[in-house]
Amino acid sequence: MKHASNATSAAIGSDSEMNDWNPSQYLKFSTERIRPAIDLVAQVRIDPPRQIVDIGCGPGNSTQILRNRWPDASVLGVDHSREMIHAAIRSFPEQAWLNENIVQWKPEQPCDLVFSNAALHWLPDHRTLVRRLFSHVASGGALAFQIPSAVFPRVRTLIHEISHDERWSARMDAARTALTMETPGFYYAALVDVASGIDIWETEYQHVLPSKQAIVEWICGTGLRPFLTALASDVDRDAFLTELQRRVDADYPLQADGKVLFPFRRTFVIAYH
Repeated sequence: MKHASNATSAAIGSDSEMNDWNPSQYLKFSTERIRPAIDLVAQVRIDPPRQIVDIGCGPGNSTQILRNRWPDASVLGVDHSREMIHAAIRSFPEQAWLNENIVQWKPEQPCDLVFSNAALHWLPDHRTLVRRLFSHVASGGALAFQIPSAVFPRVRTLIHEISHDERWSARMDAARTALTMETPGFYYAALVDVASGIDIWETEYQHVLPSKQAIVEWICGTGLRPFLTALASDVDRDAFLTELQRRVDADYPLQADGKVLFPFRRTFVIAYH
């Protein structure tokens, strides 16, 4: 299938790029990916902040939402991916960026807003993680983050099903546990004893995509990466993607105008200090 091979090339590039992110692939759906950041920022209720950090800032598109709402604030974007930080610097060279492991990052002083858009699910042990991030929040400030819901979108269920194929199942244990998404109740319990107030909600977006192929291209830029990385050859990657495309074609109906609705649920948390 030609489209599966194209998706493979776009998602992983050369072997030397396998362990880093592909900003171009990620930004293919920048309008859809940035919408949750816009929705999250709109719900943060604090006095105008002076110090903001965007944890897992990626290529910097979410950081601009913060800058636009609070133009007088000092905003720092932090990401562990060199490629993502380089992309942010190229697009916004006058802004402050830091290439650092976000698990180890610690501010010199507490921040008025610690923000994260679609990044924390790449890290383990969320109780420790969110409490540590909250400890970096200044009095009167907030921790605000959003991640994919613990309820999988159909395409992710398909990926896990394909990962159990005997051709590569033994290599997929790490990929199947690469992401951490907990329930709203989990995050409430993790933060309730330290926060003065917590706002938690879930939203299911119905992304309008131009084709069924676009669903696979979307997931290639994010959640499919660990599965492709686990495969040692382009032949295996193409086979994996071809099977995924076949199942997506069968499971996602075309709309009357030829487009496809891609349901994607996300969890939002704002914890106030």
